[in-house]
Amino acid sequence: MSFMIFFLVYLLLFSFQTYVIKKRFINKLDFNYKTRKYFSFALYLTFFGALLYPFARYFPLVPNWLYFLLSLPIGMIFLTFTITLFHEIISFGIKKTKYTKNRRDFFKKSLDITTTSLILATNAKAMDNAKHIELEVVDVKIKNLSKPYTIIQISDVHIGGLITKEFIKELVNKINLLNADIVVITGDLVDTKLEFAKPALDELKNINSKYGTYFIVGNHEYFHGVQPIINYVTSLGIKTLENENVYIGENEKGFYLAGVYDRFGFRYGSYIPDINKALENCENSPTILLAHQPKYLKDLENTQNIDLVLCGHTHGGQIFPFNFLVKLEQPYVKGLHQHNEFTQVYVNKGTGFWGPPMRLGASSEITILRLS
Repeated sequence: MSFMIFFLVYLLLFSFQTYVIKKRFINKLDFNYKTRKYFSFALYLTFFGALLYPFARYFPLVPNWLYFLLSLPIGMIFLTFTITLFHEIISFGIKKTKYTKNRRDFFKKSLDITTTSLILATNAKAMDNAKHIELEVVDVKIKNLSKPYTIIQISDVHIGGLITKEFIKELVNKINLLNADIVVITGDLVDTKLEFAKPALDELKNINSKYGTYFIVGNHEYFHGVQPIINYVTSLGIKTLENENVYIGENEKGFYLAGVYDRFGFRYGSYIPDINKALENCENSPTILLAHQPKYLKDLENTQNIDLVLCGHTHGGQIFPFNFLVKLEQPYVKGLHQHNEFTQVYVNKGTGFWGPPMRLGASSEITILRLS
């Protein structure tokens, strides 16, 4: 039932976007009939691919090359729809000018050519961006920290679909070159049935760091079985922080690392975040909290005993201008922020991607947090 509701909303959303692109852009292009017909066919084919994508996503039995082709239409339609809106606004402005008809026709033709080129170039650039993971080096000053530490943060890997064993193997190799004190994974690690994710997850046991690897669940783990995922990740030698904390370091010169379940647990009815339990006995040393969604900070009465919060979830918006919509839901979209006088928060833009293998204005990242 939940899948059917999701699919209905999904269908309406992409039907609307496709309709606008057809009626307000393709039909109004100052191109010949045959060219507009080809564009219309390409749009309908893209829409058909978008309709098939949820089935490929949640029933992952299709070959990878087909999954790749079915995953692109979501991003392509969204970007084309966004550019169509700008085309519509500029076209309206051209109509309202006092230029002669011939001059207006010239500007309209130029706009159509420019917009079509922009759609093709933007989609191609977004696809290319998703192939690369950038290193984000962030210096964070922590009050009363006795010695420097390096934390490597990855988040929102979304194993499943195009995030395969080969992707994770390469990711682990990059992490191991960084000689981290600890590695943290801030949720949405698994985004398919566990049986399909196991080969990729197995690569994570090869992560090397001085004090270990730590994991918290994100909202997507709730869709695929929280406890089985936790159990399997634990079997790889990775510690899942379930409303609890561990001490990192030696001889009282370290810090507490705490982690909570995702706030999606409130809706799910179990695996609910409990900040009081997570911070038990965190005294006389700095405390760093792992919480999947930045919005979780709004659930806390105060953060006086938390020095730094590491989050993910937002993907940095993943595809511009979606970041503006994310900002309506989350207090922070990406990067380092001073939440209040006591607490800083860092939001990782995501190491993998969800849906289309596309990124625009928000690169995939491995975060190197240098604490001092």
